[in-house]
Amino acid sequence: MQTNKTDAADARAIWTAVQQPEMRTVAAKTEDQQAMLSLHRMRALLVKFRTMQVNQLRGLLYEFGATFRAGRVAGLAEIRARMVELEEALPGTLIGSLQDQLQRIEALEQDINRLEQQIGAWQKQEAACRAIAAVPGIGKLTATALVATMGDAKTFKSGREFASFLGLVPRQSGTGGKIRLGSISKRGDPYLRTLLIHGARSVLYHAKVPTPWQREIRARRPANVAAVALAHKMARTAWAILAYGREYQRDYASVKAA
Repeated sequence: MQTNKTDAADARAIWTAVQQPEMRTVAAKTEDQQAMLSLHRMRALLVKFRTMQVNQLRGLLYEFGATFRAGRVAGLAEIRARMVELEEALPGTLIGSLQDQLQRIEALEQDINRLEQQIGAWQKQEAACRAIAAVPGIGKLTATALVATMGDAKTFKSGREFASFLGLVPRQSGTGGKIRLGSISKRGDPYLRTLLIHGARSVLYHAKVPTPWQREIRARRPANVAAVALAHKMARTAWAILAYGREYQRDYASVKAA
């Protein structure tokens, strides 16, 4: 039994793991795919910073009785439009810092836009991204993150295995021959899983012509459960498109051999 962490023990553990017949491996990513994931990570961090700056700005102004419309874009626009009023109502020592904060948020927005332009350019030149972008709910960000995260689609045996890789399948637990299914496992990349669920929620609420499956799942399941179920379906559809080199077909139904 190995009780100490050493380079030799780690090497032996890796060697032992690769000998296991059921050990799953992930395809090595290309440099372009790794670079795209880096852009996504940088964008996600900048978005987090922007959210923190906006929330702090709202909170500080609220302490002086100033309230603004909900939403980042509407709220910031109202703050800028009411600067003359705020300069008269707020202490002079705060006005300079308020303007600096607004400039900082604007700089963050410009950085985010530049990263999104780079992501969009890669999406246009990659056939795989264009193919899965036809799936409702998969936009520029989701398509590029999915292709970059997946690597080679044929590494996964099925669409369900890819969905399991993203943590979009039920957690299983059981004993004595009884298997219980719980909530989703949430194993895998939380960023891509979040993008898929947000895209699925958008489809469920804004689709002009929902499919029969979407109408049925919304009728018998809570909204969040339906969104996760659609995200699972979207992940499996994207895998099938990339693994088999097909185009998206809205009414396609797979037929298993008898």
